[in-house]
Amino acid sequence: MADDWTWLLKTAHDEVAATLRALPAELRRHAAPLPVSYEPWPSDELVEDGLDPDLLGLFVGDGIGVADGEQSPLPRQVFLFLENLWDFAEGDPKTYRDEVRITYIHEFGHYLGLDEDELEARGLL
Repeated sequence: MADDWTWLLKTAHDEVAATLRALPAELRRHAAPLPVSYEPWPSDELVEDGLDPDLLGLFVGDGIGVADGEQSPLPRQVFLFLENLWDFAEGDPKTYRDEVRITYIHEFGHYLGLDEDELEARGLL
């Protein structure tokens, strides 16, 4: 783990909160109730299921417009893997904050059914 898990967690939480506040009202209304879970890295079970152990984030559950539980048995939520984000940022605090924001928006985009180009076109990335 990074030298200070508490710092990684607080910084990520603060960055997600700031990102939520900066979203346009229409998007914020969808993002606010979407839970965010902060984990050090993907669990062994996720890796065994084929996910990359270096994964930065993950959206699980049904996307917007699909009734909760209709397609996925998992509740809607975003996972941010903070140790992986820290490693990706090569220990740079500013880069870490930027990557938390980018990863959160990317995963929120999955919930909305938007790809990278659509997120960029909306000025979110």
